[in-house]
Amino acid sequence: MTIELILNENAKTGVPVKIYTTDVEQSAINQLYAMSQLSFIHSHIAVMPDVHAGKGATVGSVIPTKKAIIPAAVGVDIGCGMNALRLSIKANQLPNNLKNARLAIEKYVPVGFAKHKQIMAKMSTLDPLAIRLKRITDKHKGLLKMLNNFDRTWAKQLGTLGGGNHFIELCIDENDDVWIMLHSGSRGIGSCIGEYFITLAKKENETRFGYIPDRDLSYFAEGSSYFNDYLEAVEWAQDYAMENRKEMMRLIIKALHSPDANFPHFTITKEAINCHHNYISQEVHFGEMVYVTRKGAISAYAGELGIIPGSMGAKSYIVRGRGETQSFCSCSHGAGRKMSRGKAARTFVVDDLIAQTQGIECRKDKGVIDEIPHAYKDIDEVMQKQADLVEVVHTLKQVLCIKG
Repeated sequence: MTIELILNENAKTGVPVKIYTTDVEQSAINQLYAMSQLSFIHSHIAVMPDVHAGKGATVGSVIPTKKAIIPAAVGVDIGCGMNALRLSIKANQLPNNLKNARLAIEKYVPVGFAKHKQIMAKMSTLDPLAIRLKRITDKHKGLLKMLNNFDRTWAKQLGTLGGGNHFIELCIDENDDVWIMLHSGSRGIGSCIGEYFITLAKKENETRFGYIPDRDLSYFAEGSSYFNDYLEAVEWAQDYAMENRKEMMRLIIKALHSPDANFPHFTITKEAINCHHNYISQEVHFGEMVYVTRKGAISAYAGELGIIPGSMGAKSYIVRGRGETQSFCSCSHGAGRKMSRGKAARTFVVDDLIAQTQGIECRKDKGVIDEIPHAYKDIDEVMQKQADLVEVVHTLKQVLCIKG
């Protein structure tokens, strides 16, 4: 499928919004229209088929900007993304019951708001991050007040899952190969950085590029007091998120090798990718160097591997990008919500969750009802709508899922 809907196509003001689906809620359309009116948007806004309204900006949007960046468009889970590893074992080698494996992983990897009791990451990872972070906090001491026991907390959270839609999974592909897959971001420190600079952008109330239709679209312009500081902080949080996923994967492998896991011996055969889907990158599109903000979207340059997870209990995909220019070489980051967390919690009960996650080793209690599969769009439909953006390399099916 190609672009199915274009907003603002022939308007006298703003840029077009090119959407790869017609399944778009009105609140998301309102957000996208407001974004399209900003004078520093380059060419157009691309919107992926997993689109839905988000806090600050629309999830599933790819926003190219010239000489300005919008902190709320990146959001507070800076560098959130995916990591996947293929193991040497086959599905028929797995134990019939994966509960011990799940409990072992949960023992090694804190979930939700929890952090490690001791710092687990190696100093070779922590020291470079600490040096760079001090340069940021020396200029923005307000960050230190936003996280209890600041220096110890961000270090102890390295290698932890977080809550919400973050997850750890064991999956089986079409060849019966077993994969570890996880989804997480920059944890508490990333949230602090995001909130701090979003608030700062609103206080600055930059008007260099004219009127903004929504305060959530407050921006930093190149040359302004905080533009470079924000880019430095975002880059740090993105690197922290990448290291967080690496550390978690190390701990998951350690957990599955432990006797308590009752898991067959394995080696690692392939790392699919470790990729962001909430981030900023400088790239060239339509002949100009721009800042590309992917808010719930992944990079899909020609030949580039990526991960598109479905909801708990649905399929997930390892994909290869096609480099489609109108999407700014991007694709969706998942299925996309069709129901808010609050509505899902009010609509479904535990019996629904049990029925929708049959055959999967996972929590089946009211604490994760907001992540029930039917709160999300159909991943197969989402994939059909972006066939021009990516090709499927592997199709994965979850057999174990850990949610925060």
